[in-house]
Amino acid sequence: MNQIPIIHHGGRTQVTGSCHELRLADGSGLLIDCGLPQGDDAGSPEIDFPVAQLRALVLTHVHIDHCGRIPYLLAVGFDGPIYCSEPSALLLPEILEDAIRLGITRQQPLIDQLLRKIKKQLRPLPYGAWQQLPGKADLKIRLQPAGHILGSAFIECDAETSTGKKRIVFSGDLGAPYAPLLPAPKAPYRADLLVLESTYGDRLHEGRRERREQLRQVIERALTDLGAILVPAFSIGRTQELLYEIEEIIHRNRKRFAAAGLPWEELEIIVDSPLAGRFNDLYRGLRPYWDAEAQKKLRSGRHPLSFEQLTTVDSHQDHLQVVDYLKRKGRPCVVIAASGMCSGGRIVNYLRALLGDARTDVLFCGYQASGTPGREIQQYGPQGGYVRLDGERVDIRARIHTLSGFSAHADQQNLLNFVKGMRIKPSQIRLVHGEDEARNELAGKFRGMGMGIGVD
Repeated sequence: MNQIPIIHHGGRTQVTGSCHELRLADGSGLLIDCGLPQGDDAGSPEIDFPVAQLRALVLTHVHIDHCGRIPYLLAVGFDGPIYCSEPSALLLPEILEDAIRLGITRQQPLIDQLLRKIKKQLRPLPYGAWQQLPGKADLKIRLQPAGHILGSAFIECDAETSTGKKRIVFSGDLGAPYAPLLPAPKAPYRADLLVLESTYGDRLHEGRRERREQLRQVIERALTDLGAILVPAFSIGRTQELLYEIEEIIHRNRKRFAAAGLPWEELEIIVDSPLAGRFNDLYRGLRPYWDAEAQKKLRSGRHPLSFEQLTTVDSHQDHLQVVDYLKRKGRPCVVIAASGMCSGGRIVNYLRALLGDARTDVLFCGYQASGTPGREIQQYGPQGGYVRLDGERVDIRARIHTLSGFSAHADQQNLLNFVKGMRIKPSQIRLVHGEDEARNELAGKFRGMGMGIGVD
């Protein structure tokens, strides 16, 4: 079988650091994502591949493991256009400013200079419209909604490759159907090659109603001792999804008690992240991209991302005061803080202060990559183990919960359905963005479908 030339610069056999290059017939390249590896995948963020041949960068979405190496890409000389969806173009500078400040420099003039360069190279595209790329008329792309986070897209490429004219589809991260706020992704009409994520290629998620009910039950059980519930969540995507579902739970149960003496409508929900607060504002400003269910709530006067019980902690001083108060006195509340894998950010201070308190509950609602503190807490916490945070050993006495159904990633059946929904199915599928077990099981499912599809 003639292979369409794809060079994987990251995320080929890992869940983070996605970075893939489509090599064209004339030797030029199109880069799809430029993500930062995390956990066991983490190494040097430096760009270790040539960039002079790159005609453009296309972003599927603005999670840091898909866009976090953009500053390094620019540093080695890439000055081409950066294509992404219109919502992603609004969100990307916020994400990268935070990443630059944490990982590169805190000097604001340098940060501002880099952000100006990124904004100058940004080329926002509407969904569904073909875009001819610079250079020869041998490459065009189209972005389609992926349902993963606001602005996420899968990329259709019509390209002249060394094996002829081909339609290549890069899935990016696909969302699960019926996820809050976002329309479900629809399969493309055709593909010759599909580069498909496989994060949850070995498992199935609970349905939307089931996972929301599980969330309610976990919160009610956790609050029986009137302790805090800590929810590690990335500032964009997961935080907004959780707020949306918690608002629905409060609305449906406002006359019931979440715990003795604590009605649901009085339960405080704390978002401790200035970045998440800014993203909440941006999400609210991008309401035209919300799905029909969310639009209906708005028309009825409800505000899924800005409700009465919600408190946003902005300043670092306020953050430290909240952590200290919960450590000294305890308080029944739900705290949502980044980062989602507990590898940095404000959630680390909460964990250091409260993991040793048996009244504390930690609720994981997203993927925990191998080698991250989140995976260690998830794995060793139920055994009464420990985790190292900032080099310090922290014993785990808190109760640990995992609700995998809240993942913003498609599950195994969703991924299979994405391919089944194509009228003209790909002759090649390359599975990326997944650990070995997940990729191998999903590959076996495709082979078992008798579709004549080779899975690399």
